[in-house]
Amino acid sequence: MTLDHPVVSALLPVVFLIFIGFVAGRAGLVRGEAVRDLSNLVFLVLTQALLFRTMATSHVEELDFKPVMQYFLVAGTLFFIMLAVYGGNSRASVMALAGIFSNTLMIGVPLVGLAYGQAGQVLLFTLISLHALILLSIATLVLELQVAREQAAQSGQAQPIWRTVGSAIKNAIVHPVPLPILVGIAYSFTGWGLHPVIDKPLVLLGNAFGPLALVLVGITLSQTPVGQQWKNALRLSLVKTVLHPILMAGVGWLLGLRGLQLGVMVLAAALPIGANVFLFSQRYRKEEDMITAAVAVSTAVAVVTISAVLAMLPLLAA
Repeated sequence: MTLDHPVVSALLPVVFLIFIGFVAGRAGLVRGEAVRDLSNLVFLVLTQALLFRTMATSHVEELDFKPVMQYFLVAGTLFFIMLAVYGGNSRASVMALAGIFSNTLMIGVPLVGLAYGQAGQVLLFTLISLHALILLSIATLVLELQVAREQAAQSGQAQPIWRTVGSAIKNAIVHPVPLPILVGIAYSFTGWGLHPVIDKPLVLLGNAFGPLALVLVGITLSQTPVGQQWKNALRLSLVKTVLHPILMAGVGWLLGLRGLQLGVMVLAAALPIGANVFLFSQRYRKEEDMITAAVAVSTAVAVVTISAVLAMLPLLAA
């Protein structure tokens, strides 16, 4: 497999950015106490710009949602299965999210472009437009409910279930991820577009999200005892890059999807764990070391698994 191979050329930049962050962390260029501040910068500033602009400039009414809904049906089912397997607590929510949340932007866009061209990318962008909104909102709502339940158990003061659910829904909506997406969707229906004075800064901030998030993964990785986490990280990586696409292919085939639609959804499911999961774990301080290791391990494993998926894509076109 050469450096010009589509899988390698898409994944190597991701690996290189994580490596740069790892070296910077080991060299002491970024102090351990600054990681939380960098995480907040990415999560609360760069992510906001990227998500708002993506949805504000989209044409939601023109998108094909049938294959995308099938994608979320499989991902949602796998999320709740993993949630039960890992114990149904707040820690399990982060682990389950890692098993279904793909790096659709930095790796998915170039790979789908190489495999299916512009038609495939349009379908992938439809998925991307809802990817964070649906998956992170589900994970946030479930986790907020679990956190409220765990806090009530510790304090011995259980509040009424309707109040717990109401608080969880509010926290899931007024949240750094779903809120800019919802605001962006609402703005897109105005038809006003974004003035260059507003649009250009949003583009610059959004473009900085992917590289800085991956460098941050590397910095955290340099301070994480990966040797203690590699087995769990590998297990989670195989769920994401092997089990997820197999389920996507099987369910899609049974539901009648074929060709480009099924191929793009399976390829998206086979992608490694997205950096948003790392930021999610950082924000809630759940399984930070394990998720950091899993993002790196799944990116390496994906070199093999995505190559296998690309080799099988012609069979899905039948």
